[in-house]
Amino acid sequence: MITVQYPEPRFRTKIEAGKRYVFDEIRKAWLLLTEEEWVRQNFVQYLIRHLNYPAASIALEKEIRVNGLRKRFDILVYDDHFQPLLLVECKAPNVQLQEAVLQQALRYHMTVPVSYIIITNGSFTLGWHRSGGELELMNEIPGYGSDPFQRPKGIEEDKDRSPHQ
Repeated sequence: MITVQYPEPRFRTKIEAGKRYVFDEIRKAWLLLTEEEWVRQNFVQYLIRHLNYPAASIALEKEIRVNGLRKRFDILVYDDHFQPLLLVECKAPNVQLQEAVLQQALRYHMTVPVSYIIITNGSFTLGWHRSGGELELMNEIPGYGSDPFQRPKGIEEDKDRSPHQ
């Protein structure tokens, strides 16, 4: 299991017609604050404020096609080469992280291949790193710049080497 220390919340919220909304800084929109949205918003803040991922590298709830069906991933983080790097499937805190949740993330992974797959319900977080054709359970999520596909700004790539070596 991965320990996630969520940063102190800095969310803008409002109540309208008796319902609580949160302003999503990535999508620039007010969203109904469901339990799953609470997990998604807090995990995004963890990625940005604790692991230092740029907000511009994060996509939320974008539609993809999985076996001809329209689905939406929760969080997708891109690397510095604009390639999908990390996929996060969020669930409400009362949803157990069982095999079905991992299978859902793996179905999304078939359409959007990534190096890292994370599932979380806000209280518990599990993650896997894809190495070759195998998934290896992780005990931490790599921070920004720790993956070989992410180079700190200003460092040129060796032109004679593939970025995937």
